[in-house]
Amino acid sequence: MISANICRRLGKLRNLRTRLLFFPLGSSYFTTAWLSNQILKPDKMNIILMGPPGAGKTSVGRIVGCRLGMPVIDIDDDVLERTWGMNVADKLSEVGGDRFIEEEGKAVCRFTATGSVISLTGSNPLHQDSMQHLKRSGLIVYLDVDAEDIMQRLTTMKVNRIVGQDASVCMRDILRYRNQFYEKWLDARVLCGTGDSVEDVAKKVLKTLDRYNDSESESFISTRSKNNVASDPKFFSDVVVEGLAPDGGLYVPKNGFPKLEPSEWLRIANMPYATRAMAILENCIHPMDLSPVELSAMLNRAYGQNFCNKSVVPLKHLSDNQYILELFHGPTASFKDLALQLMPQLFAHCLPPMCNYLILVATSGDTGGAVLKGFSNLKDTDLERIGVLVFFPENGVSEIQKLQMTGFQKGNARSIGVLSDFDFCQKSIKRMFGDSSLMGHIAVEYATVLSTANSINWARLLPQVVYHCSAYMDLLKNRVLTFGDPIDVCIPTGNFGNAMSALYAKQMGIPIRKVVCASNHNCVISDFIASGEYDLRGRKLFVSNSPAIDILKSSNLERFIHHVSGGDGHLVRDLFFNLEKGQVFKVSEALLQKINMEVEAGWCSEDDCLKAIHDVHRRTGYIMDTHTAVGKVVASRIHDNTCPLVLCSTAHHGKFASAVLKALRCQNIPQDPIEQLDKLCTIGGQQQMHEALLKCLRNSKDHPYKICQADFNVLSEEVETMIQDSFMKVQ
Repeated sequence: MISANICRRLGKLRNLRTRLLFFPLGSSYFTTAWLSNQILKPDKMNIILMGPPGAGKTSVGRIVGCRLGMPVIDIDDDVLERTWGMNVADKLSEVGGDRFIEEEGKAVCRFTATGSVISLTGSNPLHQDSMQHLKRSGLIVYLDVDAEDIMQRLTTMKVNRIVGQDASVCMRDILRYRNQFYEKWLDARVLCGTGDSVEDVAKKVLKTLDRYNDSESESFISTRSKNNVASDPKFFSDVVVEGLAPDGGLYVPKNGFPKLEPSEWLRIANMPYATRAMAILENCIHPMDLSPVELSAMLNRAYGQNFCNKSVVPLKHLSDNQYILELFHGPTASFKDLALQLMPQLFAHCLPPMCNYLILVATSGDTGGAVLKGFSNLKDTDLERIGVLVFFPENGVSEIQKLQMTGFQKGNARSIGVLSDFDFCQKSIKRMFGDSSLMGHIAVEYATVLSTANSINWARLLPQVVYHCSAYMDLLKNRVLTFGDPIDVCIPTGNFGNAMSALYAKQMGIPIRKVVCASNHNCVISDFIASGEYDLRGRKLFVSNSPAIDILKSSNLERFIHHVSGGDGHLVRDLFFNLEKGQVFKVSEALLQKINMEVEAGWCSEDDCLKAIHDVHRRTGYIMDTHTAVGKVVASRIHDNTCPLVLCSTAHHGKFASAVLKALRCQNIPQDPIEQLDKLCTIGGQQQMHEALLKCLRNSKDHPYKICQADFNVLSEEVETMIQDSFMKVQ
């Protein structure tokens, strides 16, 4: 049953957030359903099973009630038929569909029960008043059963029409119509795999109830925590707001990722992207932090009209056993959009009131534009207290990337060029978070808290897990493989966040054999994976044609070492302390062997990168960007071709038009970025162009922006100026 643990957590989270941010927690943080459940004592709460006809609510309810020692109530048999003095079928024939729903709703509104397992009818969720009445009495658990299983069961039961179904409407259509009502009322979902039995579903219901009850098990720890124990428990909402842990480490789930069953993955394979994301992410975010209803709304906003391909992340066959996962169909033509169309909504949801927040971002190119675009889409009330400041290396991004960022210079969004590299920008931001006097001054003087939207923030990394899962789902759907067959994934990487998200997808049950990490000539990651030594001594960062991976200090490598070391926070802390002080660390041979079981790596020269773009276009007509080309070169060298390889295409080739045109051996390459895109369009055709990118550049030309020296104090002053301009205006 639902225990008093929930009530304890209410007070615990309130106290925790008060200590963290000096302000009381607002009720907007909690879902309406969850708050309403606090009115009842835990042993008086109902467990309410909801789902379509044929979902097995009655049978599952009996099993669950027996296991929990709770009374079982079936709305059809125990409420409606007793109220009406006739069976449900006769009542439906007597009054008709619309009238039946109203009569059914009135009967349910007069019904009360406590501490029971209640099985609803399939049509109960269509009546708002009765569902609000039921919702106040307990937890609504949605039995989300596959439509094909429902159709088969109804056929076996000889049911050919259900409530609300006209003669002209087929059963499948009415079931699809009803989904919106089930999604509206659920507190927790039980995703039923294809072919799950009643007993299987009952076990999942009990597991779901255990999860709801034991919310504190889904806490987070720092990668540098001793013995995997946090001094102050952190939950999803806490880590989203904080970004970086107080000890300088990165947040990770204390108990790892949930693992889905093969039957559940098979079910997910038939879903569109936003629904896939829902099925995956609601297993990773406790409903006490974010209700399934709110998460669903966020995902629909993130992946609805913002992507120019209806598949969101289409998977295309390239050649032989290699497939390209196109992650660039979002508004800024970068894979960062997959996270940053969702992350700002998560961030705004988790914020306590009465405080301003400034998001600080260091970018090697793509993150900046995606962050600025993502946060600009928040509702006005959120924009009033959330600002975004992006620092980028002035001479370390492409002209098109720069135009995407410098187009944001008004309101609560701003980008600043820094006369240094990405590593300096990132190091400066981390230093600000670790400067207690600076953080205290900003909090006291301006009632403002600093946070981040880089992949060190858990809400940035988590959405990326979805598209690695989705790639495997598409291979299943297209019958390239059957579930359980392995794949390899190749990722051009500098900060290791994308690679880490693939490893988390593996932890959830996706059969990824190896993650292949591809570097350009800034190959510190590939050197580390080969040798076990991470050595920055005397190493310079070189400008390349693939600037998004021009990174020497890889933030998410810390999560990876925590992962492969079995959560050894003491080891992680020592290694990265050595890196800070001496610019080098080396792992043991035993740990290196574990690393090489998970990942492989290689690097690509500038010439080989451009040659790959030319060769792939010549053979297939497909135009890759420079980062994808780095991945292609490394994958072709390393991959043994014994299983499919998914190559992550992290950006549209138009973002690096000058280098791509050079690779395609075009003559007289224009200097103007718009003209470069037009020229690429004549080569690849309109179907390969990214219209949102072209539109963005036409609207972003010639915006003046600030350039500052590579000085920590100068960057700190820019932060304070940004806060004053954004939050201290006299109304």
